[in-house]
Amino acid sequence: MNVVPDVSRPRQTDTLADSLGEYTTLRLGGPAGTLTVATDTDEAVTAVRNAAAAGRPMLVLAGGSNVVIGDAGFPGEVLLLRTRGIQVVEARAESVVVRVAAGEVWDDFVEYAVSNGWSGIECLSGIPGSAGATPIQNVGAYGQEVAHTIVAVHAYDREHDTIRAMSPLECAFAYRSSVFKHSDRFLVTYVDFRLAVTGDSAPIRYAELARSLGVQAGDRVPLRQARDTVLKLRAGKGMVLDPDDQDTWSVGSFFTNPVVSAERWAELGLADAPHWPGDDGSVKIPAAWLIEHAGFPKGFAGDRVAISTKHTLALTNRGAGSTDGLLALARTIRDGVRSRFGIDLHPEPVLINCEL
Repeated sequence: MNVVPDVSRPRQTDTLADSLGEYTTLRLGGPAGTLTVATDTDEAVTAVRNAAAAGRPMLVLAGGSNVVIGDAGFPGEVLLLRTRGIQVVEARAESVVVRVAAGEVWDDFVEYAVSNGWSGIECLSGIPGSAGATPIQNVGAYGQEVAHTIVAVHAYDREHDTIRAMSPLECAFAYRSSVFKHSDRFLVTYVDFRLAVTGDSAPIRYAELARSLGVQAGDRVPLRQARDTVLKLRAGKGMVLDPDDQDTWSVGSFFTNPVVSAERWAELGLADAPHWPGDDGSVKIPAAWLIEHAGFPKGFAGDRVAISTKHTLALTNRGAGSTDGLLALARTIRDGVRSRFGIDLHPEPVLINCEL
């Protein structure tokens, strides 16, 4: 599969475009000032460069799966990234390096990798959004993170007006974070992944997935079996997009799992709660458990928004919701967890022209 050919220039819609909810998985968000569609990397960079030179605010959207846009929308220019392309740029007997255009649909790439016998991202099946968004969030699920396989992120640097290939160290990957998150300095253009050439998955690290597969942690299974099982698990939690299922009209997990020090963990007295010790002595606590035990079960409703009936971490638009209503529900949950446990929950998605 080759990179999409160049086209002459970005295409711009009329001023005051339709609701940006049309381009987000939450289906929420007001209008854009202007809307630009880029199907080629060069035109995307040109659009960003021109906006930066003119001092115009710009929002880049691809899959729209990890963003909450305010009801007032975004008054500046919105760039819809629709670049496509998957290329093998290095091939060895045991591994390949695959360069993926930022606008490529993430799950399409995962399917492509599994079909070609490339291992390392199969447990990230079913995650909505684009390939270029994955390093921004350091997307992870079922024991895998994109940081495990990324060897370079190609990005346009607005500050220096250059395109550069950034190493994993420069990307500063952390839990659901990177140097790209909460910063408009970089436009991700391509991502390079090193994947193993094998018909088997990477070692299964996640207990729930291992149980579903009927294997022990550390075992490997055929790639297709790993992907199909992850898709089934995610669908059962409303985490695979379905236009007919409002439980999937979300940004996935709205809150990150809080990480506390060993001392703080001991003070909390939650030894019976599920938790994951870190190598540095820290402890990660499931946000879903905290939310449920603070009195917010699945289906807990706000104003035309609600916690998913399938997964406590997903806040959903029930078809006629608003961003204000969604954030009001999020505040209620956040404040309830703080009151019950003294722990602050932090949002996982990027908030645009709104705040929690």
